[in-house]
Amino acid sequence: QNQKTKEQIESLLQHGKHKELRDRLCCRLTFGTAGLRSAMGAGFCYINDLTVIQSTQYLERCFSDFKQRGFVVGYDTRGQVTSNCSSKKLAKLTAAVLLAKDVPVYFFSTYVPTPFVPYAVQQLKAVAGVMITASHNRKEDNGYKVYWENGAQITSPHDKEIIKCIEECVEPWNGSWNENLVDTSPLRQDPLKKICDCYMEDLKKICYYRELNVQTNLKFVHTSFHGVGHDYVQLAFKAFGFQPPIPVPEQKDPDPDFSTVKCPNPEEGESVLELSLRLAEKENAKVVVATDPDADRLAVAEQQNGCWKVFTGNELAALFGWWMFSCWKENCSEDADVKNVYMLATTVSSKILRAIALKEGFHFEETLPGFKWIGSRVKDLLDNGKEVLFAFEESIGFMCGTSVLDKDGVSAAVVIAEMATYLEGKNLTLAQKLIEIYETYGYHISKTSYFLCYDPPTIKRIFEKLRNFDAPQSYPKFCGVYNVLHVRDITTGYDSSQPNKKSVLPVSKSSQMITFTFQNGCVATLRTSGTEPKIKYYAEMCALPEQ
Repeated sequence: QNQKTKEQIESLLQHGKHKELRDRLCCRLTFGTAGLRSAMGAGFCYINDLTVIQSTQYLERCFSDFKQRGFVVGYDTRGQVTSNCSSKKLAKLTAAVLLAKDVPVYFFSTYVPTPFVPYAVQQLKAVAGVMITASHNRKEDNGYKVYWENGAQITSPHDKEIIKCIEECVEPWNGSWNENLVDTSPLRQDPLKKICDCYMEDLKKICYYRELNVQTNLKFVHTSFHGVGHDYVQLAFKAFGFQPPIPVPEQKDPDPDFSTVKCPNPEEGESVLELSLRLAEKENAKVVVATDPDADRLAVAEQQNGCWKVFTGNELAALFGWWMFSCWKENCSEDADVKNVYMLATTVSSKILRAIALKEGFHFEETLPGFKWIGSRVKDLLDNGKEVLFAFEESIGFMCGTSVLDKDGVSAAVVIAEMATYLEGKNLTLAQKLIEIYETYGYHISKTSYFLCYDPPTIKRIFEKLRNFDAPQSYPKFCGVYNVLHVRDITTGYDSSQPNKKSVLPVSKSSQMITFTFQNGCVATLRTSGTEPKIKYYAEMCALPEQ
């Protein structure tokens, strides 16, 4: 019923573009590390009205107590004129499917940061929630992120069931196309004010130096990358007692074209932070915080004698880990047991938290890549009476505290501001503190990057070659002059370092991931991205404190 996407298919048919029709129509979307994500447009493997309706019809069949507990729907500011597709419209269709079945829906009246959806699911005791976003992907993309009742993203087997069930209920129900239901149905509530107020109140639990924040002369610049972050970061700074950060005017309002950056991903570093760094120099602000378009990730840059240091996700994690533990230690009760405290990271992220944990006596755990694995593990730990202070993934995703069981750029931005303020009082910069942390717990030097590859069969061949390198079922034994000590292959479940040769982390057949541990201590992982056409690599050397 969407004229624009219908025309796209008709036009391909008229022009005899059979290969493209096959590509669009002969496969379905699959759940990656962040739910469904694809280009907007016509076809079963694209994000459009129909694929969103089908995914939601599945969810409606999933739960018995939907009608008592309701469902949360949020969205970012993406959109595409050529396929008449916007996050808000797709969110309205998601809500319509549920409202037509008499399910109460908490539908945000305006765009929100992604972390607001899992937060709302927990606060409102809803059955589940959906966020329509493609985070920091290119402007052509959109996505459908599902949060379970525990406030964490869905992990397999749920996501496998969704795909299977979509195939059983492909026909849209009566009422599923009625996007105006959100404006007329008495079952629709707007949770915006309540959730925003509660979130800002909860945020104060991780504010430890309010008096310093109120008095500081430090200035901060914030860019929201043409996305949702501006209003919410302003409110978060206010909750911590700060003056509001200076916004980058060209980037503070939503723009689905992301017109001032070549790609809307703050991970790309200095090249995409150009406008905010120039503004900071003009305003004499020492620290720049950048939230990605859906405000669940955070990049940070600091001015140092005339040039800028843009921190990597792993470096920021070292700072956050040190900070969250120090604040816990300063403020914990006398009978608090450090053995009850946990921090987590994904397996491709820096092991700096492991080093801090070993020295300080708390626990460190790692999970598969993707914050959905962290969220559900944190939930287990909390249910068992443990205290989780911090978790992260190297792609600038941070979770400070446990109000939200997902990465959150809004809370991370204001925690970094407080940390910078505290350190300034000690005459230290963030960069100087980072070196102190490395000197205390051991240097952790990492390099992470990626190769683009748009052809899945090529990616598969590359990984199969690594599994059958010199002979069938044998992995490389050297890389240049460096000797490989162990190999762990998450795709097949093999780990040469374990007595039974089986990986401790769960097998993940649908994605490619191989880790090499070298004789010299270097650990390097190659994996495919769950959200973009990338082969990512991660390498790290960890030294002992005295090295």
